[in-house]
Amino acid sequence: MQLEIRPDPAEVGRARRWARARLAVSGIAAEEPLAETLVLLVSELVTNAVVHTGAPAVLSLSLPSEAAAAAPVRLEVADASTRAPVPRCADDDATGGRGLALVDGLADRWGWSAEGAGKRIWCELDRCAPPVAPAARGGRAATDEGRLREPVVCEGAAHQGPYDGPAFGGLAYEAV
Repeated sequence: MQLEIRPDPAEVGRARRWARARLAVSGIAAEEPLAETLVLLVSELVTNAVVHTGAPAVLSLSLPSEAAAAAPVRLEVADASTRAPVPRCADDDATGGRGLALVDGLADRWGWSAEGAGKRIWCELDRCAPPVAPAARGGRAATDEGRLREPVVCEGAAHQGPYDGPAFGGLAYEAV
């Protein structure tokens, strides 16, 4: 299932509604933790594509059939930017810069790959287990070509040591 996304912030809401409708058709109720988590991940990845590329994107959602209920739910956003997701340290008062930290904290796996003149960022949620906080599972983020690295802990004069903001242990990433 795919949805074309225009480079317009209003598309984020449309993407969430589309994802909820696809989940409902597949038998995943909107109030289930899996559905709520998946819709939040859609919101974060589509927002990054819209805000940072200024170009159309494609949202894809792969939902396993009843027979393959243990298979993960996969979300992908393909955009026209060749720039890799880049770690970003957000200050306590910053209004952005934490989107991929959310993805890292909520998804069971995520990564990215170059694709033609752009890239594809993906994440997966396992249906059999609720998402685990990054600190509980070692919190790792994807780097170039989908390889994994440890999350960034912000340090510097502005933070007086490791950044430990109000959410996600101070980890922040930005998709560009």
